[in-house]
Amino acid sequence: MGSSNLLNTIMNTAHNLLLNTVFYLMGITVLTGALSKLLSEFGVVALMERILRPLMKPVYNLPGIAALGALMTFLSDNPAIIAFAKDKTFSSYFRKYQLLSLTNFGTAFGMGFVVMVTMISFGQASGAFVGLFGAACGSVISTRLMQRMCLKAYPELDAPVQQTDLGTVFEERTAPKKDGVFMRFLNAILDGGKNGVELGLAIIPGVLIITTMVILLTFGAGPEGYTGAANQGVPVLPWLAEKIHWIFEWLFGFRDMRLIAFPMTALGSVGASLGLLPTFRDAGILDGNAIAVFTAIGMCWSGFLSTHTAMLDTLGYRKAISKALGAHAIAGLCAGIIAHFLFLLVGLL
Repeated sequence: MGSSNLLNTIMNTAHNLLLNTVFYLMGITVLTGALSKLLSEFGVVALMERILRPLMKPVYNLPGIAALGALMTFLSDNPAIIAFAKDKTFSSYFRKYQLLSLTNFGTAFGMGFVVMVTMISFGQASGAFVGLFGAACGSVISTRLMQRMCLKAYPELDAPVQQTDLGTVFEERTAPKKDGVFMRFLNAILDGGKNGVELGLAIIPGVLIITTMVILLTFGAGPEGYTGAANQGVPVLPWLAEKIHWIFEWLFGFRDMRLIAFPMTALGSVGASLGLLPTFRDAGILDGNAIAVFTAIGMCWSGFLSTHTAMLDTLGYRKAISKALGAHAIAGLCAGIIAHFLFLLVGLL
């Protein structure tokens, strides 16, 4: 490739990602941020939490109020669950092992709204919703497996987090609003849009650094050879994947091994992995099955390698980090497999 072409390709790829991917994703995060704040302001999130609450105990072995945490991470990002876990009223509903499993539970829905809107924008709505179901299945696997591993290794975690006078987590949210409907609407969309800008800025390093590195290791030379243009590289990852291509073809339905770059990138940043989609589309390898698998893995993993450690450290349980990472890695793979075979089943109907 040559050092000169390498440097030019790195700069051109990063510049192309910034202009054509990051600003596009920022537009999505601003709009989804405004919408999520609007839904929260007018009680839709609280209503959805009450509807989902009966499912939490039998499906996730979590208190019903955990549904609120899932909704907030779906509308924002993984760390949102920690804000709830650190709240004394919220955490008083949990046993210790259940509280730790919130890191896996919340992460499985992290940036879900952004992921769904982005996938649908590529014209594959059916694949995106199949992937959403796969991610939900992955969240159950991850949460339950995390709970089982923690109880087996640390039986002392089977104890209440604290004994307090249980209030309602919605007191502040459902307090009478002094402003009129128009001002509440205006404040909600502006505040939510501002949060969307912050999220869009936060994903810039991951998209530019991680995605550029992945592209360099995924795509080959252009039609005229190595010219220093954007999106060129040495296809090391596809070459390695070809050695065991039958695994990816059978489990995920990947016909082109360049697609393996998405789940590998999602390990560190789902925002960065979304940055690969335009390149896949331009290469003609992005189809409905890939969208379904990408949605499932992208939502379920959502950069857990870069957030799990900090989240559990914040809760004061570093000793559970390896178990959380292992459970979530397994769950993400299961989510992608479920999405692939469900997409095949839907295609037969």
